[in-house]
Amino acid sequence: MEKNNKSVLTAWTMYDWANSVYSLSISSAIFPTFYESFTPKHIEFMGYDFKNTALYSYCLSLAFLINVLLVPLLSGISDASGAKKPFMRFFVILGSLGCSSLFFFNGDNYLFGLGCFMVATLGWAGSLVFYNAFLPEIATPDRFDRLSARGFTMGYIGSVLMLIFNLLLLIKHDWFGLPSPKESVLPFQIGFLTVGIWWLAWSFWPLIKLPGKLAAKSKSSIWSGYHEIRKVFAEVRTMKSVKIFLGAFFVYTMGVQTVIYVAALFGKDVLLLKSEEMLTTILLIQLIGIAGAYFFAFLADRIGNKAAIFVSLIIWTIACSLAFKLEPRHPEQFFALACLIGTVMGGIQSLSRATYAKLIPGDRDNTSYFSFFEVTEKLGIVLGTFAWAAIDNITGDMRNSILSLMVFFFIGMGILYFLPTDKLQPSKKK
Repeated sequence: MEKNNKSVLTAWTMYDWANSVYSLSISSAIFPTFYESFTPKHIEFMGYDFKNTALYSYCLSLAFLINVLLVPLLSGISDASGAKKPFMRFFVILGSLGCSSLFFFNGDNYLFGLGCFMVATLGWAGSLVFYNAFLPEIATPDRFDRLSARGFTMGYIGSVLMLIFNLLLLIKHDWFGLPSPKESVLPFQIGFLTVGIWWLAWSFWPLIKLPGKLAAKSKSSIWSGYHEIRKVFAEVRTMKSVKIFLGAFFVYTMGVQTVIYVAALFGKDVLLLKSEEMLTTILLIQLIGIAGAYFFAFLADRIGNKAAIFVSLIIWTIACSLAFKLEPRHPEQFFALACLIGTVMGGIQSLSRATYAKLIPGDRDNTSYFSFFEVTEKLGIVLGTFAWAAIDNITGDMRNSILSLMVFFFIGMGILYFLPTDKLQPSKKK
């Protein structure tokens, strides 16, 4: 199909608008806040005693591990059959139903809640593999940075609107005729349900407008999926730039994604922030993140993708060192840190996606290539959240887990240093 079609590019960015409400309201804000507040502090599971926050992190790791094992196979089948949209649709439905089912989670049935959360996370992560793979198919490389940033910005705006609504359900519950969240879990449950509905409803736009089935390379089957994955893996092994970038991305994303998923738990458990303070801080991060995504796209145009990512990682490292020193019951300190994190959170995610799109071949169906990107990110989440949970569970203090994040950022920068920049030069030099 013709690339850079305006309506198709807009439709593509709208899936960020659709799915980001889950990653913010559920994964980063409402669910961990609700879970930490309403579940027992210690949970016995399979004969072992877990700190509730550690069990949450372990379940998150398991959900992404399942994703790592399943999605590459499906992406191989997608490339072989030429159809990525049906797989994207399947994961959208799976994730939104899992999210909506959290309506029945009340805190006491914590295993049910964690199960629904894992299903929703699997659907969200799975859908992104096929969604991101559309980027080199619908746009030319000179559009990647800004289109990726535009997608993340749409995601930030949509998720902020939904988070504001969820905050109103909790803070101004009487406006909606709801009981106080101190007396009932209903305001939280309605928040879970509305996020699932939003996700599914807004996904219809991109699922209708994005390109349909491409010409099939071979008969679609599990074996064709394995064959495609093996073929792409062999190709990646010969691509120095792709290997180095994925290595750096794998390490630094352990830190980035872990911060995103455990920030609410850290604020509640260590800094003893109130739910309203915690959710307001996360909202602040998102608002600043909108400007941050565009700023780093602008920066990449001026100094190149590699240098821009370096700047972002330096700021992430500084943020972690400051987080380690934060004192309990001082929300103003956490607000200040949120401003710093918001600046780089969207920027590094957007730049990473755009940088990878520039490095891989642009003349083929790239679902399998993007599955490597997603698998790298999800393995990073698995190991990052697992390390965080293990240190938290063993030492009983999340502050100690922060030190592992700083190590991830340092190692990521060390690997990134060796990345060739021939395809990543500032646009003004092209």
